[in-house]
Amino acid sequence: MAGGTPGDARAVHEGILRRQSARESSARTYARALPIVPVRARGLTIEGADGRRYLDCLSGAGTLALGHNHPVVLEAIRSVLDSGAPLSVLDLATPVKDAFTTELFRTLPSGLADRARIQFCGPAGTDAVEAALKLVRAATGRTGILAFTGAYHGMTAGALAASGGARDVQVARLPYPQDYRCPFGVGGPPGAELAARWTESLLDDPKSGVPLPAGMILEPVQGEGGVNPAPDDWLRRMRQLTADRSIPLIADEIQTGVGRTGAFWAVDHAGITPDVMVLSKAIGGSLPLAVIVYRDDLDTWQPGAHAGTFRGNQLAMAAGTATLAYVRENALAERAAALGSRMLTQLAPLTHAFPCVGDVRGRGLMIGVELVNPDPDDATARPGSVADDLAGPLADAFGAAPSELEAACQGPLAGDLGAAPAGLKAACLGSLVDAPGAVPAGLEPARAPRPAAPQLAAAVQRECLQRGLIVELGGRHASVVRLLPPLTISDEQATAVLDRLTDAVAAAARHHETHGPHQQRHPGAAEHAG
Repeated sequence: MAGGTPGDARAVHEGILRRQSARESSARTYARALPIVPVRARGLTIEGADGRRYLDCLSGAGTLALGHNHPVVLEAIRSVLDSGAPLSVLDLATPVKDAFTTELFRTLPSGLADRARIQFCGPAGTDAVEAALKLVRAATGRTGILAFTGAYHGMTAGALAASGGARDVQVARLPYPQDYRCPFGVGGPPGAELAARWTESLLDDPKSGVPLPAGMILEPVQGEGGVNPAPDDWLRRMRQLTADRSIPLIADEIQTGVGRTGAFWAVDHAGITPDVMVLSKAIGGSLPLAVIVYRDDLDTWQPGAHAGTFRGNQLAMAAGTATLAYVRENALAERAAALGSRMLTQLAPLTHAFPCVGDVRGRGLMIGVELVNPDPDDATARPGSVADDLAGPLADAFGAAPSELEAACQGPLAGDLGAAPAGLKAACLGSLVDAPGAVPAGLEPARAPRPAAPQLAAAVQRECLQRGLIVELGGRHASVVRLLPPLTISDEQATAVLDRLTDAVAAAARHHETHGPHQQRHPGAAEHAG
C-alpha cells in the first residue's frame, strides 16, 4: 500500500482475507483457490494489496475481452458519467442503448442480423439463458429441451436444469463430442459422427421417450465442461437436424463470444446461423450485461413475459459498445486465432514431457490443459486416432489389414453403411450407438484416457499463483487448467504465461512423484477455508 512498509501491506492483505472468510457465504469459489486482494489492474496485470503482481489469465471468467481498465472502455464510461445521462432506465430507449444495439447487430451472423430481435435481460448470463428457454417454449408451444453432457449454462433453476450437473432431470441429455474423453471411446470425426447419429436417432425414434422439444441449447466450445471445442461438421449437423425438424437452435455464446475463440462468434467457425444467441460477459465491456438475440418469427411472447430491474444498465452498454467496436476494428478475433494456435502448439509437448498431462486443447484464446493420474507402468501411452486404437483388435477379430479396416470403419461411420461387413458394422455402430461406453470385449481403445486428477490440477493452480499467474480450473472433475487471457495479450506476455505455466506443471509433477496425490498442500488453506 502507498506510504507503508511491505509488512503493513501484508497485514492489510491478510486482514481483508480474514474478514472475507468470516463474513461471506461458504458458497464463494474463486476466493478460496486465489487468496489475493486486487487493488489495481491494467490489461493483463493485477496488483494485490500485498504489492505482488500477477498475470491474469482468468479475466473475470472470460468477461474482460480487452483486459482490465482498457482506455477505450474507461473513456466510454466517463463519457456517460460526464454527460448527466441516467444510469439505469429499465427498458426505455436511450442513445446509449441504440448505439449498443447497432454495434452488436453489426457483428451478428449475416443470416440473423437482417431479421434479429433483442431482449435485454437481467445482468447475468444465466438470466439470458432463462429468457432463451422461455422464448422457444412460448414460440413452439412445446416444453422439452435438448442439452448436452458437460454443459454449463448458469446457476438459476432453468439454466442448471440444462447443465451437465443437473440433479432433477428436466432436459434430455445428448452426448457432446470430444476427443480425449470421447463417450464412445473413439474420438475424432468418428466420435462426432456417432454423437450426431445418437441425436438423430433420439429425435426420430417414436419410442425414444423424448417428444419433439421446444429447443436445443449448446455451447460451441464447452468452457466449464473442460474446454471442449465442438467440431465444425458436428455443429453444422446439429443445425441441419434442428432446422429439418423445426426445433429452434440456441447457441450459448456467453463465454465464447466477442472474439474469444478466434472468430467474433464461435458459431462463425462452422458458418451456422442459430435461431437464438445467448450473450453476456464480454459484451458488457467488463460490466454486467446480458441479452438474447433471436429470429424475429420467434418473437411471440407478451409484454412483460421476461423482465428485470437492471436490464437498462447504461454504463455497461457504453462499455460494451466500445469493446465490440474495438475488437471488430482491430481484428482481435483474427489475432486470437493466430496467437491461440501458437500457444496450443507450444503447450502440446507437455503431453510428452509429463505423464500427468493428459491433453492440451482449445480454440483461440480459450485453452485447457488436462491433468491426469499418470500410469507408472506406461509413461508414454497417449490416446490415438480411431484407426490406431481399433486397428489392432479389429484386424485380429475380422482378419482385415489396417488399411482395409480403416476404409471399412470410416465408411459406416461417415454414412456409407453398405461399405462394411455386417460384423464390422455391428461392432463399429450397433454396439457403440446402442450402448455408449459399453464397447465389446476386444474392441476397447488400446490407449484409453487416464483418470482425471483434480488434486494435481489444484496443485498446478497453486504453483501458478506462486509464480504470479492466475488460472482457472474446469472440466468434469475440475482437472483442467484453463487459460482465458484478454484478447489484447502481447506476444511477450503470452510467452511469460506459457513459461510460468510450464514451470508450475513441472513443480506439481515433481511433488506428485515424490509425495503422491494425497500429499498436496495448500499454503494458507486453513486460514482461508472458512
